[in-house]
Amino acid sequence: MRRLFGTDGVRGLANGELLTPEFAVGVCASAARTLARDTGRRPVAVVGRDPRASGEMLEAAVVAGLTSAGADAVRVGVLPTPGVAHLVAELDADFGVMISASHNPMPDNGIKLFAAGGHKLDDAVEAEIEKGLETVAQRPTGAAIGRVRECPDALSRYVEHLLVTIPSLPGETRPLDGLRVVVDCAHGAASAAAPEAYRRAGAEVVALNADPDGLNINDGVGSTHLAPLQAAVVSHGADLGIAHDGDADRCLAVDAAGQVVDGDQIMAVLAVAMHDDGELTRDTLVATVMSNLGLHLAMRAAGITVTTTAVGDRYVLEELRAGGYALGGEQSGHVVIPGHARTGDGLLTALRIMSRMARTGKPLAELAGVVVPLPQVLVNVTVTDKTAVAESPAVADAVARAAAELGDTGRVLLRPSGTEQLVRVMVEAPTAETAEAVAGTLAEVVAGVR
Repeated sequence: MRRLFGTDGVRGLANGELLTPEFAVGVCASAARTLARDTGRRPVAVVGRDPRASGEMLEAAVVAGLTSAGADAVRVGVLPTPGVAHLVAELDADFGVMISASHNPMPDNGIKLFAAGGHKLDDAVEAEIEKGLETVAQRPTGAAIGRVRECPDALSRYVEHLLVTIPSLPGETRPLDGLRVVVDCAHGAASAAAPEAYRRAGAEVVALNADPDGLNINDGVGSTHLAPLQAAVVSHGADLGIAHDGDADRCLAVDAAGQVVDGDQIMAVLAVAMHDDGELTRDTLVATVMSNLGLHLAMRAAGITVTTTAVGDRYVLEELRAGGYALGGEQSGHVVIPGHARTGDGLLTALRIMSRMARTGKPLAELAGVVVPLPQVLVNVTVTDKTAVAESPAVADAVARAAAELGDTGRVLLRPSGTEQLVRVMVEAPTAETAEAVAGTLAEVVAGVR
């Protein structure tokens, strides 16, 4: 059986070859059998989704799969992924199911699973769930069949949780007073939660693309299409803009002049703030290998160590938990603050950005300006054998020469694709011309491996 779970659950064309109602029933029944805890009661699962139309169909199948395996399902409706993870912990559920394809187009959908406490599953547990799809299990009958209940206050529970995470002065109830923010909700799961949370924290909010109809999620809007937000920030004279993806587990930002503030810059703003407040465990930030060298240089100047992981927020989460660190994330805008969230949380991230602006009185451009991104060139090289490239002495020599040439002023990274016969050659250098020249030389060496 081929591996079904990727780095962020199972994702594909809804009602297509894989992501069918039948599959959702099977995988959730297997999850219920695998993730049930010995608590003296039958298992409980929190079930949430983003607004895409196929989520209605898949939610029904997920609930059927859970209850057919004897688990109770608590439906929380349309809610950001981090909200579902939070409620798994708050309700002491055995696990959670989020139905979403994040930033993917509307026809896609996905199933993400969370363990008790709202944590992502490790590879071994996912493999056990996949194996369970091949097993014919005895089904409960009568009173042993799972039941379904609603959680009508799910949104308010999540928003209340967010509000208590904002650093504020004693007695301060509206810590974001005076800030005007434009938020692009991508017609997704943040459409209700984000404007409410930001307004209740004191900000003046202009909400964009917060009218989901099941079909318009991520359609030219949100964190993968920033131009509408950039224009709106300038036209409304806002202090900043926030862009969420479909399930709101990440965000990117825009400063008052309409310039994009990426995940590296966001991490830098939060790392310095947490460092100043004594919250940054061992003065360490966790980032992936794709974060720009400019972030590393800025953190070094601030007295902060950067620990790197493989690409993917699950690897960031693993390092955060293993090291007990307080902040990590990705260039794409997934930011994790383990003291307040069990996964990337775009709303929490945005509130922390705005809190830093309000407490310092500094504009976002100044705060984000601590990171000066180095020019970066990425070349995808088609190869016949990724393993041969990895083991090639010629490639190793070329990389060593390039690294020596750049020294502390640049960086070289070769990364094989996880799904294709491609090797990605990434070079950062003081100038775009140097980066292009070094990347071109390395790409030729990689392409020549047979």
